[in-house]
Amino acid sequence: AAALPRPARRLPVLGGRIAELLDREARDRALAQAFAALCAVGAAVRRRAPGARVCFVDYLTILPPAGIPAPPLADSDADLGRHVAAALERLTADAAAATGCELVRAAAAGRAHHAWSAEPWTTRPGVPLPGRPAPLHPNAAGMRAVSELLVKLVAPQA
Repeated sequence: AAALPRPARRLPVLGGRIAELLDREARDRALAQAFAALCAVGAAVRRRAPGARVCFVDYLTILPPAGIPAPPLADSDADLGRHVAAALERLTADAAAATGCELVRAAAAGRAHHAWSAEPWTTRPGVPLPGRPAPLHPNAAGMRAVSELLVKLVAPQA
């Protein structure tokens, strides 16, 4: 939502949903619900497959560290994005621990590969068009890196 130009945020089709995404209280409620949902998934998988190795994978880092511009995002929007990303990273780790699941720390591994880096693992904001990579999502290099992290976690140790 923050990546959209401010005039687009006022469009009737988008406005209500975007306002909700940018509202602090709604965002905090959504984060709390995300934690509960992650715990429910972890617990359900554990219950249905008690012998399985269950792995949570947190999300790759999209934004550069504070103080590094992320155009076209305003600094305040980038700061908000970093706040949400850090909260989701923490909640994912907490949910994995609470449900006895393992954790792939993609966010930590990808910090130097944010969308504005020389070797990004994620894409920058943009208009989602057919044939173009989805904005603010992992790219092929990022998915390859995550798969390597997962293989390293689950592969038998030599």
